[in-house]
Amino acid sequence: MHYCFIVNNEPGKAGNADKIRADIENLPEKIDFEIYLTTAEKTAIDHVRDYCKANPDQETCFVACGGDGTINEVSTGMVGAKNKHLAVLAYGSGNDFIKYYEGKDFRSVEALVKGTAHKIDIIKIGQDHYSINVCNFGFDSVVASTANKLSRKGNKNPYRWGIVKAIFCGRFNRIQVKADGEELNPGKRMLLCTLGNNNHVGGEFFCSPRSKNDDGLIEVGYCKTTTLMGFLGLLPIYTAGQHLDNPKASKHFIYRQAKTVDVHSDKQIELCLDGEMLPGNDFHIEIIHNAISFIIPA
Repeated sequence: MHYCFIVNNEPGKAGNADKIRADIENLPEKIDFEIYLTTAEKTAIDHVRDYCKANPDQETCFVACGGDGTINEVSTGMVGAKNKHLAVLAYGSGNDFIKYYEGKDFRSVEALVKGTAHKIDIIKIGQDHYSINVCNFGFDSVVASTANKLSRKGNKNPYRWGIVKAIFCGRFNRIQVKADGEELNPGKRMLLCTLGNNNHVGGEFFCSPRSKNDDGLIEVGYCKTTTLMGFLGLLPIYTAGQHLDNPKASKHFIYRQAKTVDVHSDKQIELCLDGEMLPGNDFHIEIIHNAISFIIPA
């Protein structure tokens, strides 16, 4: 197995490469590896794709060393390639993806090398965009878009400030959502919608509590618009992942499992794909079953 460690090279994070190299040198058994430092946003996608094309038969493990954005880029570059695996070293500011694997050590190179491969799904949006964790829009995407902008400016609580903004301008969305052809809440406004492959978003929200990332289904959680007081009452229930079972909250939600989802808005909106924003008016979304071989740490 050849290991390719993809390291987020943003200011303050490049030092992770030195730590990874030191951890590899301390392994009981030596491994064949290389370290690639990203030079800009999206460069990991191109690097992984080019590597897969140049080495189609080589068994390779691409290790995403960063947060959810890095995991998204590496997995996007891998889709469709054979003999390739995804692994994660969680050095990012946000790692919602790994919360699915409670109790596993995603900071140990040794646990990674001794891990086991398991096939998982990925969500495809349009022709060339993917989400391996959660795709969300409406209130959530206003939060994420605001948080991304604040994070680049060094704000310490960008997601919380994103929620404040969305409370005032992200609660009444005219977005049409169809799950396997069934229109949800036709003609009505919606608060938010999450399309889960995994189950956490925003660092603390257990948005898709029933999601399984290997069942070939998207967990669709559609929330109807509610009053400000109603929203504030929903928030702690939603955060804890109890919104589908708690009668106080469940009446506001439409839950479906689907293979395809179609989204339309007359006004341009943004979909949030693992924290990355994708603008548009019309989106066709589908699940690709067993698309990624993922290494679960020992």
